[in-house]
Amino acid sequence: MIRNYFKIAFRNLQKQKGLAFINVFGLSVGIACVSLLLLFTANEFSFDKFHSNAPNIYRVYAVWDASTWGVNDQREIDYTEYSSFNKQTLAAAMYQKLPDVVNYVQVQLPWGQNLVRANNKIFHAEVGFADQSFFSVFNFPLKYGSKTTALHDMHDIALTSSRAKELFGTDDVIGKVVEIQLGPKTYPFTVSAVTEDVPSNSSIRFDILGSFSFTDTHNPDSFIIGSNWHPTVKQTYVQLKPGSKLPNDPIAMNRFLLTFTPLSMFKQMGLTNWKKAEPPVTLKLQPLLHIHTDNWFNGYAFTDYEVIDPKAIWILLAIAGGILLIACINFTTLAIGRSAARSKEVGVRKVIGAGKRQIISQFLAEALLLSFVSTILGLLLANILLPWFNQLSGRDLHFSLSLYPQMIFALIGLVLLVGLLAGSYPALVLSNFKPVEVLKSKIRIGGSNLFTKSLVTFQFALSIILIISTVIILQQTKYLVNKNPGFNKQNVVAIDASEMDPNKIFPSFKQALINQTGIIGVASSGAGLGAGQDLPGYSDNGLSAAVNIIDPDYIKVLGMHLTAGRNFDPMAANDTVKRVIINETMMRAFGWTAQNAVGQEIKHFQGTTAHVIGVVQNFYYRPLSEGIKNQLFETTADKGYTHFYIRINAGNPVSALSAIKKAWGKAAPGIPIRYSFLDEDINNYYRSEQRWDGIVGWAGGISIFLACLGLLGLAALAAINRTKEIGVRKILGASILNITNLLLKDFLKLILVSFIIASPLAWYFMSKWLQDYANRINISWTVFLLTGVFTIAVALITISFQAFKAAFANPVKSLRSE
Repeated sequence: MIRNYFKIAFRNLQKQKGLAFINVFGLSVGIACVSLLLLFTANEFSFDKFHSNAPNIYRVYAVWDASTWGVNDQREIDYTEYSSFNKQTLAAAMYQKLPDVVNYVQVQLPWGQNLVRANNKIFHAEVGFADQSFFSVFNFPLKYGSKTTALHDMHDIALTSSRAKELFGTDDVIGKVVEIQLGPKTYPFTVSAVTEDVPSNSSIRFDILGSFSFTDTHNPDSFIIGSNWHPTVKQTYVQLKPGSKLPNDPIAMNRFLLTFTPLSMFKQMGLTNWKKAEPPVTLKLQPLLHIHTDNWFNGYAFTDYEVIDPKAIWILLAIAGGILLIACINFTTLAIGRSAARSKEVGVRKVIGAGKRQIISQFLAEALLLSFVSTILGLLLANILLPWFNQLSGRDLHFSLSLYPQMIFALIGLVLLVGLLAGSYPALVLSNFKPVEVLKSKIRIGGSNLFTKSLVTFQFALSIILIISTVIILQQTKYLVNKNPGFNKQNVVAIDASEMDPNKIFPSFKQALINQTGIIGVASSGAGLGAGQDLPGYSDNGLSAAVNIIDPDYIKVLGMHLTAGRNFDPMAANDTVKRVIINETMMRAFGWTAQNAVGQEIKHFQGTTAHVIGVVQNFYYRPLSEGIKNQLFETTADKGYTHFYIRINAGNPVSALSAIKKAWGKAAPGIPIRYSFLDEDINNYYRSEQRWDGIVGWAGGISIFLACLGLLGLAALAAINRTKEIGVRKILGASILNITNLLLKDFLKLILVSFIIASPLAWYFMSKWLQDYANRINISWTVFLLTGVFTIAVALITISFQAFKAAFANPVKSLRSE
């Protein structure tokens, strides 16, 4: 019986090759698009799941009462490192005091890159540090070495396989020596383990991993680690017993906190004004599996790798579902349209004894066959498009059943879902035909019923929403990229010299460049600008500010503007009086004006009183989505800082870059230069928006393509079903334009209804999306007008193809059977 169903299905497909192609091709494109989006979302939700103990691993963090430090104007900060005057670490104390904690590890994620020397080669690499228990808590597979020997001694390191091959040409390098520069000094380390490369869906990443016993010995003040002069921020991870209630037991966590840090100790920390009975800090546990999607987490002095808003993932899933629905609607509408040609077949089969269940089974079998073929073709198409999609999404995705075993069930479910969703309605409609009425030609459905019209309207409304959203996202991204950040970001080369001692190399580097043709100015600062950079903070008496140490040329080279006061004086760098320049936002926060800000004092600034000598015009050192915050400049007696900025002449930068590289080679011989263009660094803040624009735009294009493909099929069916009517009209004198309008008007009405429905929905969704940006565009009515014109034009061209074909048909052939 089933074999016969598929035989009949193949025969029907051969009879209507054109419509079968539209069905299969449309479903294939839809399934390819859905497969890529599902692969992306599966990857985002799979972060850190490769660890066998992942459900029981938690990161410990501390949340301080904002009033503790008198800071009330900023977002709550989550501190991943917490210590008291006990010599015992937080991790060790939790292991000892809390029975549910069965293992722990402390981790320092890489901050920037370090210089690494091995085998007479010099590389930049991301260096982190961890306890020896790292490979017991986490399941990073070891290719060479063992868990018991890895990171056992303080000079031990673990390398990833690819990094080992880059350094030595092979990854069998146990016992080899690698020199790593940490701050101003270089230290020798011995390779004790080689790991497989860190999976792309891991929140914890490293090229090289050292032992915390080294940093505790060589860096007792915890001030510097790696190449960047930032505090050491240890992340504490604890492994709990399966089924532990500790993450949801604040009473137990608070009880432990008071044993680890009694209330009396908080006064020793300087919190003499704390009068409450409970501690001013709360310890919490964050699941490892939530780190990648916990976009609310505001970690101090670091940012988790590629955190994504879970809303974005669900939106992508909704888009995937919408595209799949459009592809299924195409199938359904075409199947309903073909029902006129197959109604007699159903009538005959019912006369000779076929039951309703058999008719339904027949049409569902056809739908499942089409779904299966389309899924195979769609997966092949998705595999071809995967490299391009990886570039678009910024991920390294693979169709791998070992990485994503759930894909097997997803694919089976996809075939069944598409087949049942696309074939159920036509099957039910056709199976209810009464054979007598069918054979007397009393039943006629040609795709113009209310349900079909509703489906067409829905798919075009969804397509219009996606197109409008794409245009608005593109406009917002362009606005963010092109908006003046308050300084001139164009024609500036940025050099990261954080692995060097800038006091030694910056003076000679600057001197070698300053008189070169094409070089306008050279400056340095302690913190960089652009994605991946941040400024250290200062807070006192309810006000916080970001602080950057700059040299006197920084403001001029970057094209910033002083609205009051003066710049730093190079001759006064050794002065004992602390002088600072603040931005306009900070000036207003103090209640000052441009007329009286200069000469004001800021108490308790780094243990002294700072004197305001100038006010700089507001500028953005963070993404424009965050708005402008309080910001402060200071300078010191140092002769240079870790980030160099060189303004060059506009035009071809080749000669200027050549001069910069030559000057670097003399100032820092043997050290590879790391440079970038400042405008690109700033624009990298908006990579997420650019990816969103690409993905949503791509989805919108696919949806309008599928909608038009379905419209093409429906127009063809409409022309077939009205062949005799068109023939009669032509014989009675109807012109080609009259015939074309006859077919066009019904479809254009549906598209206009789609536009009317989609426009307010798109406006609502995009208005909500734009609320997350402190700087945003105003949604223009022209976006809706142009989208409507574009959609109608595309639909008009699609329908006109079939309309003209029908209009030019010979009426004699149309009426031959009458």
